[in-house]
Amino acid sequence: MQDWIAAILLGVIEGVTEFLPVSSTGHLLLAENSHLLPQQSELFNVVIQAAAVLAVFLAFSNRIKGLVLSLDEPGTRDYLLKLILAFGLTGVGGLLAKKAGFSLPKEIGPIAWATLIGGVLILLIEWWARQRQLGSGITWTVAAAVGLAQLLAAVFPGTSRAGATILIALALGVSRPAATEFSFLLGIPTLFTASGYEIYQAFKHPDLDGPPDWGLVGLASLSSAIVAFLVVRWLIRWVQTHTFVVFGW
Repeated sequence: MQDWIAAILLGVIEGVTEFLPVSSTGHLLLAENSHLLPQQSELFNVVIQAAAVLAVFLAFSNRIKGLVLSLDEPGTRDYLLKLILAFGLTGVGGLLAKKAGFSLPKEIGPIAWATLIGGVLILLIEWWARQRQLGSGITWTVAAAVGLAQLLAAVFPGTSRAGATILIALALGVSRPAATEFSFLLGIPTLFTASGYEIYQAFKHPDLDGPPDWGLVGLASLSSAIVAFLVVRWLIRWVQTHTFVVFGW
């Protein structure tokens, strides 16, 4: 397979899976480890992830603008503080994991198990949620749980960040649209920060194989951003009238 085609396909995989309740990192590693697509550097995967996050920032630009312009309202400040709490829990936990020398395993086994378990949990939580009255409020407990769920997804390959954060909020009684919005807004600073850190580390400690082909990185990033933007816009509409059961299966 030609390199430019592989780059586009990897970008598409990242764009499709980053904000759906399925694991983007897990799917990239599965595609690479199964030799369907060539293996890429950690820097490559991180940069195309940042491109997907940028697309989500654009998709939520009106919501973000609304939050910025209404900072004088107590409800807005409360919502932002809860985002900060969730982000802080993930950030502190992530730094501690890094200092402890933790690194994501790249074997297919753990990724496959995490994907299987995640699918079962989606079905169980959706079954539970159908019997409950869901609300749109984000409590401090929900914010803390979402931050910890995001950390869980960061340290276990194959665990979806979007899936873990949305489903824990759903399990705590938050409606799908409200849980999805909080997860996506939290993902913007979280994934930008994580991507920036990894890019900094990649330049500080260059790969022995040399720098990546930035043309291919740019092509993959473009395809990732375009696909992620379309997927997020679609998912926002989807959760208004559908459950996540299909993603569980």
